[in-house]
Amino acid sequence: MRLKGKSAIVTGGGSGFGAGIVAKFIAEGATVMVADINPDAAKLVADNAGDAAFAHVVDVADSDSMHEMAQAAFSRFGSLDIMVNNAGITHLPQAMEDITEEDFDRVLAVNAKSVFLSAKVIVPHMKENNAGAILNVASTAGVSPRPRLSWYNASKGWMITATKSMAVELAPMGIRVNALNPVAGETPLLKSFMGSDTPENRARFLSTIPMGRFSQPEDLGNAACFLCSDESSLITGVAMEVDGGRCI
Repeated sequence: MRLKGKSAIVTGGGSGFGAGIVAKFIAEGATVMVADINPDAAKLVADNAGDAAFAHVVDVADSDSMHEMAQAAFSRFGSLDIMVNNAGITHLPQAMEDITEEDFDRVLAVNAKSVFLSAKVIVPHMKENNAGAILNVASTAGVSPRPRLSWYNASKGWMITATKSMAVELAPMGIRVNALNPVAGETPLLKSFMGSDTPENRARFLSTIPMGRFSQPEDLGNAACFLCSDESSLITGVAMEVDGGRCI
């Protein structure tokens, strides 16, 4: 029960890594807002979790929507302890010059602008409390980029730098900011990373991971729980690789 009595928001909590983080947080005693743009997915995860979770529909790239999310959380919890910026998207593998401007804007809005908007609505609350943990789910793509995913890679590199900058600025206020860098995992984004989900493409991706398997939602849940718990009270500005050795 490492998160007993803690409250948390997990964006993108309706599927993939987000759902894994929600499940772990609840198992460890937290109450969680499952925030997702897909209302059915968010409701399913929250319903499966019972009274410890509730669903909220949010567009993480929209300022008004993020403000409404924060107010709903403050109203429900009273005080918010943990903010997990997990929602993310990618573009399909293509030469960098062939990615449309629309896809570029969408990737940067969901992967980067969302962290900015989250800070706008959550950080003032945490400053008032002199406490809080923020976790940004970045990617090994921001550390060791794969070809033909250039603008996705860049967005995740931005998240890692933002994490470190946030951490050094907010540390005196008792707020810790860390990131997770998963390798490609068993999530709805896997097919998009590979272009198509074929045995050959899976084998090609797995060949770059020394431990020979993809990240699982449970892997991210376990790492997120540690970084958001009091066990990591002296850890901030870390971008932890959960990647089976890919970035070595």
